[in-house]
Amino acid sequence: MKPLLLLLSIAITQITFAQFVDGKKQKGVCWVGGREVVTEKEIAELKKCHINWISQTPFAFQRDPYSSTIKTNFTSDRVWWGESDEGIATTTQLARKAGIRTILKPHIWVGKSWPGAISMKSDTAWQRWFRLYEGFILHYAEIAEKNKIDILCIGTELHLTLREKEWRAIIASIRKVYKGKLTYAANFHQEYEQVMFWDALDYIGIQGYFPLTKNKNASLSDLKKGWEEPLRTIDRIHKKYQRPVLFTEIGYRSDEMAAIEPWTWPDDKKPLPVSNEMQANCYRAFFEMVWNKPWLEGAYFWKWYPSGPRRNASIDFTPQGKPAEKILAEYFRH
Repeated sequence: MKPLLLLLSIAITQITFAQFVDGKKQKGVCWVGGREVVTEKEIAELKKCHINWISQTPFAFQRDPYSSTIKTNFTSDRVWWGESDEGIATTTQLARKAGIRTILKPHIWVGKSWPGAISMKSDTAWQRWFRLYEGFILHYAEIAEKNKIDILCIGTELHLTLREKEWRAIIASIRKVYKGKLTYAANFHQEYEQVMFWDALDYIGIQGYFPLTKNKNASLSDLKKGWEEPLRTIDRIHKKYQRPVLFTEIGYRSDEMAAIEPWTWPDDKKPLPVSNEMQANCYRAFFEMVWNKPWLEGAYFWKWYPSGPRRNASIDFTPQGKPAEKILAEYFRH
């Protein structure tokens, strides 16, 4: 190869590689795709906290955990604008213009349950479910490729569907249409330890809602101690598969029991005593114990409203307008 062509080839390779590797952690939040069209103004708010990544989450719908029918809606006249193909593309473009990258993280919304309970009652039903799921995720693989989205999350908390042969086939199909990086968002409770196809992906993805204590209003030192066992297990999985780790979700409510069951949604009808201090301590415990681990590629905090926190955000997961937001900005600054 002539020297000029060789240099050009190297430069192109470096540009392609730099699309994914810039030496910076993914300082992310879980972006809420809402009804309203997003503008540069909403994106600019992210920069104030030094956020450099967002996750975007469109949905498919399943009537119950045992139904093999997956219903999809891709257009903005049938779903909220921010979850539509148009909304995802526009939000991605505006974010990229501001120097913020995107992970596309499709979910299955399961009626009267959650994705971790999806389980078919026959091989025929399983075949149908995987066929429909593959169509669903390949649609978003094409959207991700078309919009140059940096990372695609191929599934979220689908614990009982973890049939290795079927998932490896889906990954192979995705790789044919999407050239970016892949992860899977495994539940913190056992699932991430049981995924057998981490080697076929680029990141180990964990929904990091680990319980940190059994006590309400636990101290910062107690919360930090609560991370010790999860960190040992994550380190073991990282060493086994030699893949960096992403906390595809992590977050805490603003109440005194936030660290006991972090995954539990706030109950508007039975709100717990509000404690912004507890939420802030949970954030600080994460940053002091986990953020600088060499295997950690980044984290996405649940959740961030484009137009600011909703009316009853005092019991919500969002850090917006609370002490936790200042802690987020403090650690994301570096």
